[in-house]
Amino acid sequence: MSENIYETSDQLVPRHAKEQRLKQRGMVVWLYGLSGSGKTSLAAALEHRLHDQGCQTVVLDGDIIRSGLNKGMGFSVEDRMENIRRAAEVAKLFAGTGFVTICSFITPAIAMRSLARDIIGNPDFLEIYVACSFEECARRDVKGLYAKVEDGKVAQFTGKDSLFEPPVAADMTIDTETESFDESLARLHTTVLERIALK
Repeated sequence: MSENIYETSDQLVPRHAKEQRLKQRGMVVWLYGLSGSGKTSLAAALEHRLHDQGCQTVVLDGDIIRSGLNKGMGFSVEDRMENIRRAAEVAKLFAGTGFVTICSFITPAIAMRSLARDIIGNPDFLEIYVACSFEECARRDVKGLYAKVEDGKVAQFTGKDSLFEPPVAADMTIDTETESFDESLARLHTTVLERIALK
């Protein structure tokens, strides 16, 4: 019950002090798009580049979260929404400690992206749509999922029998089908550096 929750945040080290110690502003970089669009690769490369520059980072990846925190959850609309809610709450905690928190989740529905933004807070939320057609993602088939879909071994697959809604409020679109990986990473990296710089 909410009336039995005792708020203790005023007793903790304030966020601005943590950010000053880290010499960076905490934020959440939320990468989303179809499976195989390049989200995970961009998240990993961005983390490496930021780490090499002395930034404190953490990556929350959909597969990793589903194998631990959200283990056993399915792919119904309700389960997907809860999956995103939990991930956003964790991301918010990391951002509040000054970490650059890089999230990689399919996040297929506009309502799910809005939920994540509402939880994390607009100033800390950088919404990045990683665009790539279903056909190109199927051609890449990095995880072998598209082949399983064709064989009828995967149900509720996003982009086929589960809807992916195009964005209406993305802060940036990265089209991995029309630009090189290095170009995509460079644009993303520059944008993130601008956002995490302490004023």
